[in-house]
Amino acid sequence: MYTNVRRAVAGACLVVAIVMWALPSLAGEGMWTFDNPPRKQLKELYGFEPTQQWLDHLRLSSVRVGDGGSGSFVSPNGLLLTNDHVGRGQLQKLSTKDRDLVAEGFYARTPAEELKCPDLELNVLISMQDVTERVLGAVKEGMSSREALDARRSETAKITKESADKSGLKADIVSFYNGSEYWLYMYKKYTDVRLVMAPEVQIAFFGGDPDNFTFPRHDLDITFFRAYEDGKPANTAQYLKWKTAGAHEGDLVFVSGHPGSTNRLQTYAQTEYQRDVAYPARLKSLVRSLDLLKKYSSRGPEQARQAAGSIFGMENGRKASEGEYQGLLDRTLMAKKYQEDKDLRDRVDANPEWKRAYSWGWDTITSVLARQKLMSRQGTYRTIRGRLFQMALQLVQAAEELKKPNGERQAPYQEANLPGLKFRLFSPAPVYPELEEAQIADGLAEGIENIGADDPFLKEVLNGRTPEVAASELVAGTRMADVKVRRDLFEGGEKAVDASADPMIVLARKLSPVLAETRKWNEKYILGPNASALEAIGNARFAVYGKSVNPDATFTLRLSYGTIKGYPMNGTQAPPMTTLYGLYDRAYGFGNRGAWTLPQRFVDGVAELDLATPLDFVCTCDIIGGNSGSPVVDRDGAFVGLIFDGNIESLPGRFMYSESTNRAVAVHPAGIIECLRKLYNANGLADELEGVTQVQ
Repeated sequence: MYTNVRRAVAGACLVVAIVMWALPSLAGEGMWTFDNPPRKQLKELYGFEPTQQWLDHLRLSSVRVGDGGSGSFVSPNGLLLTNDHVGRGQLQKLSTKDRDLVAEGFYARTPAEELKCPDLELNVLISMQDVTERVLGAVKEGMSSREALDARRSETAKITKESADKSGLKADIVSFYNGSEYWLYMYKKYTDVRLVMAPEVQIAFFGGDPDNFTFPRHDLDITFFRAYEDGKPANTAQYLKWKTAGAHEGDLVFVSGHPGSTNRLQTYAQTEYQRDVAYPARLKSLVRSLDLLKKYSSRGPEQARQAAGSIFGMENGRKASEGEYQGLLDRTLMAKKYQEDKDLRDRVDANPEWKRAYSWGWDTITSVLARQKLMSRQGTYRTIRGRLFQMALQLVQAAEELKKPNGERQAPYQEANLPGLKFRLFSPAPVYPELEEAQIADGLAEGIENIGADDPFLKEVLNGRTPEVAASELVAGTRMADVKVRRDLFEGGEKAVDASADPMIVLARKLSPVLAETRKWNEKYILGPNASALEAIGNARFAVYGKSVNPDATFTLRLSYGTIKGYPMNGTQAPPMTTLYGLYDRAYGFGNRGAWTLPQRFVDGVAELDLATPLDFVCTCDIIGGNSGSPVVDRDGAFVGLIFDGNIESLPGRFMYSESTNRAVAVHPAGIIECLRKLYNANGLADELEGVTQVQ
């Protein structure tokens, strides 16, 4: 049951299956892996055939930004361009009470003025290797689903350690097609990253939450960082050449980025679970957390500054989740999902060999979801918010896990992942005790309301105290905000952790067994059976469709394609592009107030600008969260745009893509150069982008 049936069964049937049953492909649909680009579609639709050199250059110029987004190198001197909202966490961490880089913006006129980020990691995908045979080969006939899970985990730990030790690169194992394929992705890692330029948040996020996920847009959502090696700007020979003129309506364009996650290959039962259980709980929690942060902000300007980044993230997440949830409530979308799932299973069941090998997967998924639903509340509310406790828990778990053989450890504590864990754990980024206390207290109160104070986890945390008292005592007594304390505890191992009287560490020691039992139950009854069942369904999909369908997004590098194109909207037509004229029209249409207030430099410098300059545009490229900061390139591989959003109609795209209304929203390179030169007095940066000068 757990051997690699795909190779054995699908091989003989693959050619016939693809001819007979290949899924219809929508123009622009798909987030394609670079080992399997959409060559056929591009040739048939646009007469374009990407060469391997074109693909390699784009791959090596694209960057995964560790804070949850994408970016690209845009000069040979390590200059990276991403979104302001992707870089906002670092801007927040570099800010102080007296210097708010998020609100005020920043520009380093010389390399010496660039600010080192506390904990930003950049990854460039160097190589990809199919290791499916090795990972699935570790699962032997007769193993239980839990044993199969452990076998896969042990083998992936071996592969990543061997590969990282041999190459010096960062090694990740990525599963595709519901665990039917496993790939080894090797990354070059940059951890010395410095801030070069960021505009004021008021123009980067012009229109605020009301305009978020809409179009027309008028945002300058850009931030520049620079990667360093050995104390000098990195030599990034592979970078995207800047094309200030950009692309035009109807032009073929590509997005190369790191979409976070999609659920397009889920079974219908899984999609129903998302609709009926997961999304209602998520939205309820988001609304509560957002309300808490806004109340905290009302305490004063410094509290507002501390919470601003989290509020943005929560509002963005709430609006995205609401749009996705509305898609799940759409009967047409759900009917299509049902039919897709039914078609696949019907075709499997029509073939006796396929039915024996794969059909059981659907029934197992249904059983797993029933168990998961029973435990979903505990999984949601057995948690303590804030960075302080999470760091304490990591220290306690590290002391426990590092005693084990590498293959038996939880993934974050395996050898290949330890450098990243320590990089984040020892970050000098500031912690705000007052905010931590408020978040912990509210999270505990929410837990009591939903699972009761007698829950073993909450009972251990509260120990007879109210949430407010428990939070106050934990935060007041801890030293987890001190990097040296965290480093000493990590390096001191089990002996140091066991001897610590820090209240966060003490609590983490008490809770670790409770969490371990929950994890073991989850692995035995949820993760193990789920992984084996999804692998079977993934193999079924291969047998029927081959690789004519792209895998769900996994925050790994993907290529999507489309054209610059407007769309029907609100009874009229959304244009393909907006201009600086539109920015000022929208600002003054709202009286230059609230979310539509212009930064003063835009008011003072309006006469200097060519207002016909394009600012933002839309294209039909298939994207989702994680693509923020992705470059848009043309047929020549030149930089012609910067993804920063999708329109509201695209949000159900987590489950299904629609070429007629799904649009990716990007900043135009002409707008970037116009503002850099005429408003920010950043000619040095503009020259570097346009290839006029190089950083020494």
